[in-house]
Amino acid sequence: AHEIKNPLGGIRGAAQLLDRELQDDGQKEYTKVIIEEADRLRSLVDRMLGPNRALRLAHTNIHEVLERVNTLLDAECNGRLNVVRDYDPSLPEFNGDKEQLIQAFLNIARNAMEAVFEQKDRDRSSDAPTLTFRTRALRQFTIGAKRYRLVCRIDVIDNGPGIPAELLQNIFYPMISGRANGTGLGLSITQSIISQHHGLVECESEPGKTDFIIFLPLEEHL
Repeated sequence: AHEIKNPLGGIRGAAQLLDRELQDDGQKEYTKVIIEEADRLRSLVDRMLGPNRALRLAHTNIHEVLERVNTLLDAECNGRLNVVRDYDPSLPEFNGDKEQLIQAFLNIARNAMEAVFEQKDRDRSSDAPTLTFRTRALRQFTIGAKRYRLVCRIDVIDNGPGIPAELLQNIFYPMISGRANGTGLGLSITQSIISQHHGLVECESEPGKTDFIIFLPLEEHL
């Protein structure tokens, strides 16, 4: 924990010093992201290393979660990723742990971003690297053994090379990765976070399209 938290403290402190020197509000937005993400990562480390604590539930807007993920991806790729937002504005808020959900969707989206960029660099494809976030409401939907009156379906779709069939069935297991430098932990953590929210995550993939599908109940789990 100290090996992770010490550099995070340095990053946060450097961002605070930089923020004081900047005059442009647009640039200050990036230092704000650095500071907030350092705080979020420190909190995640504390919670992952400690005993299994209850989720910090609060009224959560799924589109705020996805927009935060978009902001982080944009900062990482300097705007080279084409992001398509296909949101259902009628979706209500639900009880969720916003920090954990940001991490869950960021794991999926970052994997997708890396996959589409790797393919473009390798194949010099003319197709622009594209990531689509889609939200829809589903009624009378069953997750596990419980039927919910209202569920949110979130699709995270990329136009990358797809996931090999031999990896697809095991992709949520720890240490399974399709990339040479991947740890194989991101999707396992994502599945754990979604499960804690009584949700479900699935994946469908073919060359040119990979779709991670997340289902989250929009009502309290009784």
